[in-house]
Amino acid sequence: QVQLLESGGGLVQPGGSLRLSCAASGIIFSTCEISWDRQAPGLQRELVGTITSGGTTNYAVAVKGRFTISRDNAKNTAYLQMDSLKPEDTAVYYCNVRRPSGMYSGRFSGATDYWGQGTQVTVAS
Repeated sequence: QVQLLESGGGLVQPGGSLRLSCAASGIIFSTCEISWDRQAPGLQRELVGTITSGGTTNYAVAVKGRFTISRDNAKNTAYLQMDSLKPEDTAVYYCNVRRPSGMYSGRFSGATDYWGQGTQVTVAS
């Protein structure tokens, strides 16, 4: 059973930093693409950024240059380092792990997404 555990959220002042973690179990983490999304109150969920299994990253324009996604396959953990935080970064942040298509337990399965429970990030003075 795939489980994702997010941590690291909290309250931070504008200009501050936080690092979110997403620890995965029950999955071959190194083969997965990881993404981070966020959802602010009253707004649609939006993509923050992704990191491929090979380590290539992409970011939304709103966070580029301030946020960094990384992964430690030995620890089955992905990270979202958030610097120069702004009040508009306030949201619930979710990690997504996309297992690629392939043979699992003797059966073919298409790409499958797994989501963390979300962690609240509040940027306020």
